[in-house]
Amino acid sequence: MISVRRSAERFRGGDASAGIESLHAFSFGHFYDPDHLRFGAVLACNEERLEPGAGFDEHPHSHTEIVTWVVEGELTHRDSAGHATVVRPGDVQRLSAGGGVRHVERNDGDVPLVFVQMWLAPRDPGGEPSYEVVRGIADATPYALPAAGALLHVRRPGTGERTAVPDAPLVYAHVVRGRFNLGEHALGPGDAARITGAHGLELVAAAAPAELLLWEMSG
Repeated sequence: MISVRRSAERFRGGDASAGIESLHAFSFGHFYDPDHLRFGAVLACNEERLEPGAGFDEHPHSHTEIVTWVVEGELTHRDSAGHATVVRPGDVQRLSAGGGVRHVERNDGDVPLVFVQMWLAPRDPGGEPSYEVVRGIADATPYALPAAGALLHVRRPGTGERTAVPDAPLVYAHVVRGRFNLGEHALGPGDAARITGAHGLELVAAAAPAELLLWEMSG
């Protein structure tokens, strides 16, 4: 089964006066939609746009796996565990909040910053916070998130190239840029597909540059 949620259906949040625009694919913050609480382990898929100098001041997280994919610009991250990094396009950042951690996210550059941030529920809440950045992840190398029973696949195909959908109980697909065809469904930037019981499905890149994030989940 394939359920498509269009970019225009996302909840618009953020604070325009502070240079922050947020688009939420699931219930988030004060926005509640009982039909869009989560899909498998995925609790949130937020597209964040920060103007130069804008950012999220120090705030807490707990019992959440937070994975960030930078689309444009550079993301400055600092957290209460002592990590301070700059995350760039092509990098995967993971913050495992464990029993509790605080962090800051900012655009300290001089160009707009766009990133996709995905929150996943850990199988076993609590524990010590942890953090890592994988630089320049390759399309052929999935990023494993065993704490949530999930794998992240990054795909950047050329026009007409095919991308296999993992044969998994649950797959969440988010289009970062470009256009894709998934069976009878045409997907554009910001569109997402929630796929249940996939077998033999393919996504075909219809317009380049194309970029796609696929979460493969065991259930």
